Amino acid sequence: MRLLITRPLPEAVMRAAQARFEVTARESTLPLEVGELRAALRDHDLVLPTLGDLFSAAVFADVTRPRARLLANFGVGINHIDVAAARAAGIAVSNTPGAVTDATADIALMLMLMTARRAGEGERLLRSGRWQGWHPTQMLGQHLSGKRVGIIGMGRIGRAIARRCHHGFGMEVVFHNRSVTEAGLPARQVPLAEAMGADVVVVAVPGGPATRHLIGPEALSHMRAHAILVNIARGDVVDEAALVEALETGRIAGAGLDVYEREPLVPEALCRMEQVTLLPHLGTATLEVREAMGMMALDNLVAFAEGRPLPNPV
Repeated sequence: MRLLITRPLPEAVMRAAQARFEVTARESTLPLEVGELRAALRDHDLVLPTLGDLFSAAVFADVTRPRARLLANFGVGINHIDVAAARAAGIAVSNTPGAVTDATADIALMLMLMTARRAGEGERLLRSGRWQGWHPTQMLGQHLSGKRVGIIGMGRIGRAIARRCHHGFGMEVVFHNRSVTEAGLPARQVPLAEAMGADVVVVAVPGGPATRHLIGPEALSHMRAHAILVNIARGDVVDEAALVEALETGRIAGAGLDVYEREPLVPEALCRMEQVTLLPHLGTATLEVREAMGMMALDNLVAFAEGRPLPNPV
């Protein structure tokens, strides 16, 4: 079966794929372009896409008789794939849950600490040669231990964040979730407004139309002036214009972001703010995790090729 891998993957994953399929591997690190999206469906039996490869309803509509029968997404988020349109075209979709959980939760804690303790600002000060040495009131930040964290979305990643906050920092955990769920540790499920009132708010919901701009002017209005917003979910879950306004007016104290509404574009206003920590979508960026994601995607591909149920269907 012909497999298209849309972006370079770790060598171990590529070797495993080439041992099992006839592989076409793009060398570009950029998302598929418009024509490439349609060719992917026309010319290959299987496709291994990832974030930014925009398989929209229009793409499926343009390829009336697709050869492809599975999009085995590299990543847990699938908001770049119109799953309903794929199914209507007879194409299955899978993803890679579980493999990304701990790495993404770690990034959330990194952003919490970096923003609360002004680590990015401090490093910029030191590298610029402007640091004049330690003194008692230098760069005073916020202490996280014992504070309240509000987690928006209590799925795998939300629970992993909650465990780190509770066991590692003794934080009180409150969370908002679309359905009633258990956190697996001392935590309270609360309405969105109450969760937004925590000392640190971490966004960990899936992307897609249902959560686009979930964190907008109304949600941000419930945050406290000393609070920090962290987003490790999908960029468009947060209304960036509303976030910029909240930061510029001092309605909230800071933000830590690993994802952006129009990646790779980041608003200049955010880049200028010292109280904002910005990372280039590092959520799962470790070799071990990316290899695990690739192997999980391959498990789905092999299962499909062998006529078995997909391990991770969407």
